[in-house]
Amino acid sequence: MKKGLIATIVTVLTTMIFLVGCGTDNNGSSDTASGDGSGSDLMVGMVTDAGTIDDKSFNEGTWNGIIQAKEDFGIKEKYLKPAGTTEADYMQEITNLYDAEFKFIVTPGFKFETAVFQAQNQYEDAKFVLIDGSPHNGDFNPVVGENTVSIFFAEHEAGFLAGVATALELKEGEAGFIGGMEIPPVQKFNWGFQQGIAYANENLDTNVSIKEENVVYQGTFDDVAAGQQIAGAMFDRGVNVIFAAAGGVGVGAINEAKTRVEGGDDVWMVGVDVDQYEEGKMDNGESVVLTSAMKKIDTAAADMIKAEIDGEFPGGETLTFDATNDGIGLPEENPNLNDETTTKVDEIFELIKSGEVEVSAEQGDLIK
Repeated sequence: MKKGLIATIVTVLTTMIFLVGCGTDNNGSSDTASGDGSGSDLMVGMVTDAGTIDDKSFNEGTWNGIIQAKEDFGIKEKYLKPAGTTEADYMQEITNLYDAEFKFIVTPGFKFETAVFQAQNQYEDAKFVLIDGSPHNGDFNPVVGENTVSIFFAEHEAGFLAGVATALELKEGEAGFIGGMEIPPVQKFNWGFQQGIAYANENLDTNVSIKEENVVYQGTFDDVAAGQQIAGAMFDRGVNVIFAAAGGVGVGAINEAKTRVEGGDDVWMVGVDVDQYEEGKMDNGESVVLTSAMKKIDTAAADMIKAEIDGEFPGGETLTFDATNDGIGLPEENPNLNDETTTKVDEIFELIKSGEVEVSAEQGDLIK
């Protein structure tokens, strides 16, 4: 799948958005910049959402983009982990970064929406990047300040590509979906995945089905045990592959898949947000993660930092990262996908990019 720098695109009105929320203590990175790039003196801070900096999801993806910017431009970077998940907790860490002169602040997930709304007004000389959310004052009416950029992704397109790849690789069988909170980005992953399976069945001679009982929203992004239990029940019902868009809940599902495969079952997982291949690795070095429906979170974060360094920060804008600007896709390397599948998915990606194949962001007659 093409990688490339992501261009700024369309302004969209917003809804609630995604992932991951909560923590207990503060943490930080190195105190000196040591990149190979231009030696920028920009100081970039990040406040984590729930989970850890290596959560194989939103926190890690965002942080990876900041680290990439450090390597490219020599920025100074730091992250802080809030004690809780309230607006006050998030504002406390934003303030701590600001007071420490980190005035370019990146926040991952919709739970930061009201905190960033406050911060963009309180700290007018700072810049804010809100990934998967839009600032509002608790009323869900988006107000993106001139010192803020709001970023969204076309999750339905990423889910569609994962659905096509899954159907092509399995040829036939039963699929399932596990979501975290039942909010738009998670739903769009689900609906895109279902559309991708249907497209493959109709056009690519596959026969993969998905039943209503095997589409489940757990309700959180951090209940690992629940994810394992839900996945186990689906596998017991004959499901061959599960797409989990659920943060830590999805990690639990991946753990269950590993247990099943190590016990001799032939089951798979589809990862989300970032390439979760490594998360699915077993003792034999093989992975239960067939592929991952990716949002280029790392590229989005790195691109916004580059824009600031270049004097082109798109303040006041809401950007959509989708197929047209290579903002979503599958991992470039897919050890569990054969060359025929990869080639066909690449072709379909180009059809989505050109508009010949349209993926709906709405439920329509799809499951849940």
